[in-house]
Amino acid sequence: MPLTLPGTFATILPIDDQEGSVAVTIRQVAQAAGVSVSTVSRAFTAPDQVQPQTLQRIRDAAAKLGYTPNPAARSLRGGKTESLGLIIPDITNPFFPPIFKAMQARARRLGYTVLAADTDERESDELETITAVSKRVDGMILWASTLSEDRLAELAETMPVVLVNRHVPGIPEIQISLTAGISQAAEHLKAYGHTRCVFVNGSRPELSRGKSIREAFEAHDLSLVEFGPYEPRFETGVHAATLVTSSDATAVLAHNDLVALGVLHQLAKLGVDVPRDVSVIGIDDTLLAETSTPSLTTIRISAQELATHAADLLLDTIGGRAGGRVVEIGSRLIPRSSTGPAGR
Repeated sequence: MPLTLPGTFATILPIDDQEGSVAVTIRQVAQAAGVSVSTVSRAFTAPDQVQPQTLQRIRDAAAKLGYTPNPAARSLRGGKTESLGLIIPDITNPFFPPIFKAMQARARRLGYTVLAADTDERESDELETITAVSKRVDGMILWASTLSEDRLAELAETMPVVLVNRHVPGIPEIQISLTAGISQAAEHLKAYGHTRCVFVNGSRPELSRGKSIREAFEAHDLSLVEFGPYEPRFETGVHAATLVTSSDATAVLAHNDLVALGVLHQLAKLGVDVPRDVSVIGIDDTLLAETSTPSLTTIRISAQELATHAADLLLDTIGGRAGGRVVEIGSRLIPRSSTGPAGR
């Protein structure tokens, strides 16, 4: 199906510009001509790269269907913008500004600029953002995309795309592996005598963070109660902290630092001492983790490493060198003051 914004005929793919008519998509032309979507795209943007017989078949199919290429798409494919797109879920999350800054620095050294946009973790906003940004960049990095696999595969056929924290076969991907960091967190809590833990889950169902955490904690004989899934925001931690106080858990692992800081904030308001009464661990290692009171034990994901690999992978994708390559970024525990011996 075409990548279409709800309630409109606007699509990422080339569309018929005639008002009031249903758009004919590049995918329909490809099916009618018996070729791939990328071949149809080349037929209209770089016809010299397509075999004459195939080119004629595509043109005939397009004429029969009434397909008209999008001028903006032709412009995008006809010349480089020297810009890269970065689509992130939530710019208010302190994890993302250092990612953007590091990616921008890497891109500048390679002769590119970076355009960043926030989707507020909503599919409709992500679709609108992609539609706008795709006209201004040579390729895009999509972070934890909310789009379906079919829509992402369709998008990847029309322009270079790299996914972060989302797997779709055949699309280049940056995979953040929390395996080492989570295992170290479980060992850390076990060594402090904790046996009953809570995981505040801010993951969407299709993401595997919760599953990885449950498996790691079970491997270390730690019981784990899960709250959520909720949205991965500060307010989630505030809400979850009250639930923690009504449980018998002595340790909390939060979906990210932002949620963990919400937990710390609310526990302090409730008179619960951290780490004497409850230990708290976050994920990401943002600047706020180090400066909070108490300082937050967290699982570090290197912003510099992540941004560098993401930019390089996208440039390889733009150059046709990436294939469906997956680059894995590791993690490790950073112990600070928010964890200590089990106290209740």
